[in-house]
Amino acid sequence: MFDMAKETGGGFTNLPMDRAALSEKLVRSVAAFGRAEEADGGDVFVFMLEHGETGQIAGTCQVFTRVGREHPFYSYRITRLTKTSPILRRTFDTEVLNLCTDFNNFSEVGGLFLRPEARAGGLGVMLARSRYLFIRANRARFTDKVVSELRGWLDAEGGSPFWDAIAGRFFGMSFQEADAFNAVHGTQFIADLMPTAPIYTAMLPERAREVMRQPHQTGEVAKRMLEREGFSGEGYIDIFDGGPTMSAQTDNIRTVREARPLTLASIGDSPGGERMLLAAGGLENFASAFGNVDAAPDGTAILDPASAALLGLAPGDSFLAVGR
Repeated sequence: MFDMAKETGGGFTNLPMDRAALSEKLVRSVAAFGRAEEADGGDVFVFMLEHGETGQIAGTCQVFTRVGREHPFYSYRITRLTKTSPILRRTFDTEVLNLCTDFNNFSEVGGLFLRPEARAGGLGVMLARSRYLFIRANRARFTDKVVSELRGWLDAEGGSPFWDAIAGRFFGMSFQEADAFNAVHGTQFIADLMPTAPIYTAMLPERAREVMRQPHQTGEVAKRMLEREGFSGEGYIDIFDGGPTMSAQTDNIRTVREARPLTLASIGDSPGGERMLLAAGGLENFASAFGNVDAAPDGTAILDPASAALLGLAPGDSFLAVGR
């Protein structure tokens, strides 16, 4: 995880370049996978993308059952303000940033990172959508709405024009320093120093306005994947880097909605099979992989041997399947 955190280039709150913070997150995740009920403060589940034959780790992602319980989940809500002066015959129109905690008590998907050598063959899609299959398999643990923050646009040195224009003036830190501090210590320092008054974007430098709503240069694919799942995010951005904050109704997320429960009838290669994204297990033994599935109308299915082995399935076991 630490090696992957170094590869992100910074600004990746859920995957900080801090060994102690990553260790603490893994400890929380192990406890969450082994807990019969959800923790009061919300659980975090960390997943790893593993090569089935070599065991090499190629990526990671995370799911949070409920955010904003221990620390507020801050965002900027964007509204419009229009004012007219009849005597001047002038109209002033601008966007306004309002500090809010509208996403408190949402579930969250985040921490999605794929190593460059693995960014092919649909592995990123599999890793991202596995989170929604996990939500579907453990639906009672999650809220009715899911939020996802995308990392915002950064320059070649890892700086953020949006941060420099607003928060950087109050915290006396670079964007990288503040983001690392937030990842380790939580958001209380934001409440302590962040201006709570609405901010007129007309007062911001042009470069800061340009990067609002823009994902990181490597995040366009992630944004499109969220949109295909039914997430939208016109009205909210991250308070640090101005990246888009997107949300969806949990049961309307495409993978959650379309996933089909099946029962394994037999294991074997079937010429009538379809390559699908699969998931099996509950908490501790949850796994997800692509597989060749020949599903019958009665809800039974034939699954190829390699996928059955990866998912730990035997005839009579149930699993989830969703089209690519």
